[in-house]
Amino acid sequence: MSIRPDEITSVLKKAIEGFDVDLSMDEVGSVLEVGDGIARVHGLESVMANEMVQFENGAFGMAFNLEEDSVGIVILGDFLAIEEGQTVKRTGRVLSVPAGEGLIGRVVNALGEPIDGKGPVKTDNLMPLEGAAPGIADRQSVFEPLMTGIKAVDAMIPIGRGQRELIIGDRETGKTSVAIDAIINQRGKGVICVYVAVGQKASTVAGVVDRLTENGAMDYTIVVVAPANDPAPMQYIAPYSGTAMAEYFMQNHFVVDAKGNPTANEDGTFVRGELAFQEELDHLERKQLTADSARGLHTLCVYDDLSKQAVAYRELSLLLRRPPGREAYPGDVFYCHSRLLERSAKLSDLQGAGSLTALPVIETQAGDVSAYIPTNVISITDGQIYLEPDLFYAGVRPAINVGISVSRVGGNAQTKAMKKVAGQLRLDLAQYRELEAFAQFASDLDANTQAQLARGERNVELLKQGLFNPLSMEDQVLAIFAMGEGYFDDVPVDQVPAAEAGMVEYVKNHPSGVMQTLADKPKMTDEVRADLHAALKAFKDHWSATAA
Repeated sequence: MSIRPDEITSVLKKAIEGFDVDLSMDEVGSVLEVGDGIARVHGLESVMANEMVQFENGAFGMAFNLEEDSVGIVILGDFLAIEEGQTVKRTGRVLSVPAGEGLIGRVVNALGEPIDGKGPVKTDNLMPLEGAAPGIADRQSVFEPLMTGIKAVDAMIPIGRGQRELIIGDRETGKTSVAIDAIINQRGKGVICVYVAVGQKASTVAGVVDRLTENGAMDYTIVVVAPANDPAPMQYIAPYSGTAMAEYFMQNHFVVDAKGNPTANEDGTFVRGELAFQEELDHLERKQLTADSARGLHTLCVYDDLSKQAVAYRELSLLLRRPPGREAYPGDVFYCHSRLLERSAKLSDLQGAGSLTALPVIETQAGDVSAYIPTNVISITDGQIYLEPDLFYAGVRPAINVGISVSRVGGNAQTKAMKKVAGQLRLDLAQYRELEAFAQFASDLDANTQAQLARGERNVELLKQGLFNPLSMEDQVLAIFAMGEGYFDDVPVDQVPAAEAGMVEYVKNHPSGVMQTLADKPKMTDEVRADLHAALKAFKDHWSATAA
């Protein structure tokens, strides 16, 4: 048998050409000390701020303090199994969380890991925890209403898509209830909601999830939970995680129907599409995108609450030896909240016209809205809904103090019909609050003052609303219109709720079809006004006959 050198040479050449060594180099450090959810690590010289690192036991951490000789890392997981001397390696990517349709209807922790016992989350999308806020050129002014279904809010403190409206008040005054009502009212309106629970009892969060499930709201809601028994790092990152999940829907472009609801594939994912604009698109008239176009979705993010996140951030900062400031909070606690809330926006048409509306919650101590964290968040947001304990204990629920509460978007975030009727309501309430204090010391009041006081009492009764019972826009307009036009002036105060319910039911069945007209075109035209007067007069006759 003869050996052919050329054959051996060709085989060796092919083997050499196909030889590939997959070399990878990990930068590895070692733990110097660990405790209270914080680790100091030596050896990670090139680590980036907010980069994910992995410990020997599989737990992840985030590079928080970049110091000369060591790195301060907050541990996102089980820190009890981490010991001095164990290795830590870089991952090369910033902290990210899963995002996408697979998260809708799920309850997850601050890292996006499911905690509802329904199996793994089915999504391949990742969003960075610390996303950049949209620039000025990528935004547009807030003009679309985000109806909460609460009469006092939608009439006098309106919220628009892309706005940041603070809900503030003492503990147990109904802050969470206002936020949950707002989520429930988004059913069928093409809004994806994210509820972030920070530092609450697990039983309280379970109750919220039950309420959302009972009202069908989990079909379009993601719940992110960092309960009170979670370590401080998880409570700190939870609001950023929820925002990243909401940004996925705001920034990506999906095919939507006429109501703004996304079209779904068989596997539950949304149909993606590209934006296609006509050159003659009229931006000045806020022309809506056509039903078959793709755009970003509207999202609503509730942070319940940021007071507890600030406490968690303070704990982390003090453990990492950062200099304390006022009330022992670190100097950058304002930036902690501002960079979170600045990510809320109404994107321009060229960016897909999606929106992220933020409802941060802040808990005050004994009504002190001038404390450090409350004043910080008030200065960042576009208005606040203040819930007053005295009103709550007096049975006025929701206990909204209309005098202190404000929306800096105002009538821009209201339908034309609501804007038309709500001005009179705010004026009547303001006059009532002034006269109420004065009337306590007056023995003899003139007829005009008595009429204003009587109207005010009925307005307060009309604005009371039960839990988890959001009202449609047309029902709210009808009730406020009827009160402003004096149709409730002769109704006893204790009968106002019953009269309102009967009125809504009666007018809905009126031959004029005025309620459907309001729902289709929410404008207070002369024709609509005349139809409302006719329907309300007929109801008053019916009510009087029934009462007699």
